[in-house]
Amino acid sequence: MRNRQLHVALGAFAEEAAWHLAAATEDGAELPFEVVTSGRRDAPLYCYRPLTGDFIAQRVGLLERLEAYPRAVHALSACGRLEDYLVARSEPDAPAGRERAVAVLRTFLTRVFEEASSFELEPRRFERAFAELERVLYEQADAETVVLAPIHGLELDSDDVVLADDLALVAGDAFEDEAPSEALWAPGAARAHLLCVLRWEAAAGDTTPVAHARIRLRRLLTALRLFDDGAISFGPLAWTRTGAGAWQPFALGALGHRTGPSICVVAEQEDELRAFCSLVARRTPRAGELAWALRRFDMAADRALPAEALTDLLLALRALLEPEGEGSGRLAGRVAALCALPEDRAALAQRVAGAVELERKVVAGLPVDEGLDAQVCELTGHLRAVLRDVLCGHLDPDLRTLADELIAEEAPPIEDQATAPA
Repeated sequence: MRNRQLHVALGAFAEEAAWHLAAATEDGAELPFEVVTSGRRDAPLYCYRPLTGDFIAQRVGLLERLEAYPRAVHALSACGRLEDYLVARSEPDAPAGRERAVAVLRTFLTRVFEEASSFELEPRRFERAFAELERVLYEQADAETVVLAPIHGLELDSDDVVLADDLALVAGDAFEDEAPSEALWAPGAARAHLLCVLRWEAAAGDTTPVAHARIRLRRLLTALRLFDDGAISFGPLAWTRTGAGAWQPFALGALGHRTGPSICVVAEQEDELRAFCSLVARRTPRAGELAWALRRFDMAADRALPAEALTDLLLALRALLEPEGEGSGRLAGRVAALCALPEDRAALAQRVAGAVELERKVVAGLPVDEGLDAQVCELTGHLRAVLRDVLCGHLDPDLRTLADELIAEEAPPIEDQATAPA
């Protein structure tokens, strides 16, 4: 706490205001609510959010008559950077002097009771609001930016896993007192979301927080999808704030739609996950066949329909293993050479060739059999394994040459072919 006098003055005002606002509701004044839509478009869910700010704004005259009001306004008037607090809370600025202090006091009181359905003053709410105010008034201009992104399809034994200095996976419960409820809880869920949390201090000339967050989250999502087999995705919205500013939602775009099993990372796997995500971040190329195949791998996971994912998977495999073009017919054999034991290669090559035939049917609009989901699942696993092994250094990036060498090793010697019966 940097300004004890301000803390005392605002505490006394908040306590007195809480008593009078609660008395107003007991006398019949109704706290207004707004209906908030959440969930899927085809099955919207609704919840009610209390408009405490509107209720307080309608009773400005009552608050101005409180005994603690003049002292609170005077304490704020002695502080600098009040306009920064209004900007951080997305409120319009007011003329300098007393009017600006009054605007800050009203905004601060609204923050104390934000999303509360009653006017009982809770110490944790007051301290949270006061800490935000102090951060704006006294900290440096280059404040920390935080991004919260709900992540689905991943479960942790621990409450948090730190992946890098600025990146962590954290149980949503840890932000229950400060983050928007829709960032933490899905409607009807029994537990809070797992959150990806990004923190950094932006400098002049840096990309915007939203652009920076989208890049980092996309790279993390790719690493998590390569780590294990599961349907991992981010929610449609993430939230960001800088310093003590208000949380602002922004759209993440298509970062995963297909459903499937979740990945469970136990405590013993946390170091492995941390090292793997770091390795993928360092070794992921920005251009070339491998970078293109990685993007197609992510696009396949983003697809809502398996038929659409099938083409993405085959395009990625062709970029890595069939530079001669689809007409060469070499994709199936090369995939089998890299992804199956010698005794299983013929069967796998046949299944990959079958996936190519399925793709032709999909493109032509012909009906496909019930094996499409299985084909997509198997191709996803093989593509994941190849990409993982290349990024980890277990496979040479020249996959086509490696596959051809394995095929040549299996072929019988030339003299055996010459003496073989017709």
